[in-house]
Amino acid sequence: MNVSDIMSSPVFMMGPDEPISHARNLMLKHKISTVVVGDGEKMMGIVSKTDLSRKLAQAEPIWKRRPIDKVPVSMVMAEDPITIYPEASISQAGNLMLENNINYLAVIKKGLVGMVTGTDIVRYVSKLEEQKFGKKVHQIISDEPVHVHRHHTINHVIEEMDKNNVEEVLVLDDSENVVGLISISNVALNIMTDADGTLPTKNIKMTRRPTSGGQKAYRYIKELPLVAEDIMSDIDTIVKWDDSVVKAAKLIVEENSRVLPVEKDGEIIGVIRRKDLIRIAQ
Repeated sequence: MNVSDIMSSPVFMMGPDEPISHARNLMLKHKISTVVVGDGEKMMGIVSKTDLSRKLAQAEPIWKRRPIDKVPVSMVMAEDPITIYPEASISQAGNLMLENNINYLAVIKKGLVGMVTGTDIVRYVSKLEEQKFGKKVHQIISDEPVHVHRHHTINHVIEEMDKNNVEEVLVLDDSENVVGLISISNVALNIMTDADGTLPTKNIKMTRRPTSGGQKAYRYIKELPLVAEDIMSDIDTIVKWDDSVVKAAKLIVEENSRVLPVEKDGEIIGVIRRKDLIRIAQ
């Protein structure tokens, strides 16, 4: 099999002056992670969920306050995207993604003919025969998981992702138990400003006593920035330490996820990432 057998075609395209809110809506509606930015038939760049999350989080304060229906997608897209031919092998596509730390390749043959993503490669792995591909989860998981506390800010979450070059973190409670997971998708779809250009916040009801004499308490509302527990996903699906790699790939495809927690002896001890599966795809 080669790239043409697993790529997506046709691709979703939008103009460079269209707002990033349109890119976000396309991703949500069609459950995709990338949108091509072009002028007519000319490809100018690609915008992904990663671009939306990281570039918006790192933006200057004034720029951040602009509503997402006012910011053109050209400001966050990746220019000059890496391309591949449809006749290339699946392993060549995977190696290009890993070497360049990206999750997509534009497929070119006399113009743009498709898009191949890490999800496409994982779907290919999920269809392999377990008997012929006998690797177990614990044989391919790589790096140690990155943790954040449930009360850490979203910017801290993104900083940890960037510092450790990962696309997800596990969320711990005060007892250091894993209570959730945040992926780059959670960030991309939650840190957007609203129509007035305001970053998302939450309201907390507080109790205040005006004096120390025990007079009747009254409540007030305090507005706080969102934190890790506000955007994390619950851990509903897990992969077992001794599960086959093919089973893990099937679960990741079914959950439309980049990563799933790995459990051993009743405890979550790590994660299996999409890139782990891309690495072993041949």
